[in-house]
Amino acid sequence: MKTLLIGEYRQGKLLDTTYELFGFAGQLGAETALFLVGTDSQLPAYGGTLYLADVAVCGEYSPELHKQLVLEAIKKENPDQIVFLHSSYGWDLAPRVAASLKVAQVSEVVAIQEGGYEVGCCNAKMRRTLKPATAQSVITIQAGAFEGVQPGGAPQIVKLAPAGASNVEFLGYEPAEEKGVDLAKAEIIVSAGRGIGKKDNVGIIAALAKAFGGELGASRPVVDAEWVSHDHQVGTTGQTVSPKLYVACGISGAIQHLAGMKKSEFILAINKDKDAPIGEVADVLVVADLLQFVPALTARLSQ
Repeated sequence: MKTLLIGEYRQGKLLDTTYELFGFAGQLGAETALFLVGTDSQLPAYGGTLYLADVAVCGEYSPELHKQLVLEAIKKENPDQIVFLHSSYGWDLAPRVAASLKVAQVSEVVAIQEGGYEVGCCNAKMRRTLKPATAQSVITIQAGAFEGVQPGGAPQIVKLAPAGASNVEFLGYEPAEEKGVDLAKAEIIVSAGRGIGKKDNVGIIAALAKAFGGELGASRPVVDAEWVSHDHQVGTTGQTVSPKLYVACGISGAIQHLAGMKKSEFILAINKDKDAPIGEVADVLVVADLLQFVPALTARLSQ
């Protein structure tokens, strides 16, 4: 099996998330080639073939030009799969490429299963396995779902240049609105998940966060239920964090949440389900009723 991986370059830098594409390809046992719109000064640590287009000519994003360049690389490589990150770049470009090739697309893959790809459904509350019905396919992978792998070495560069000019001008990036709580700077975060039961129990988790001298975080279901505001959300649709201590209270461990916090130095999970996915990344898993354990822990810390 052969894959063409679509790397990402932003504001003068190769994005580290590009290496997650190699993690995905490695799990498939696939051969790889890489496509990138970037510069000679920011090359990936990769000893394979790199199809490189000059960002100064093509812009950091131009839908038609970048699609044209990806299709040219596909023509040269004839890969079984074209793999994007499930990012704003991938969201826009992957379906354009799939439509041009008239092939299947599977979006936001979180795991590889025998015979197909696992994706979230029902607002990420469930997962299902899909298999492309075409020999060639376009895939986007969820950020954080596959561990980044640096193959090492220096790439063999094949230069690509667009035919013609773009009819779209890339103006730049618009900064996100300022968050009321900047969890990215917090050294300790205590997060509430759906397992806390109801809104009235948020105060129990907030008290533990205060006892630790940290900030209150939350999973997406808690935010969607309007138990806490969105600026407390941790995950791919919230804030990505890497505190010294992350305490997950009643959080099962959906891939979107794990992607936002798995780089924490130490993870303590409190969950009544000993088989909850959060246990796979936690340094310590406390199997207990959090409504009993958390107040006891808070009281001990407050002594």
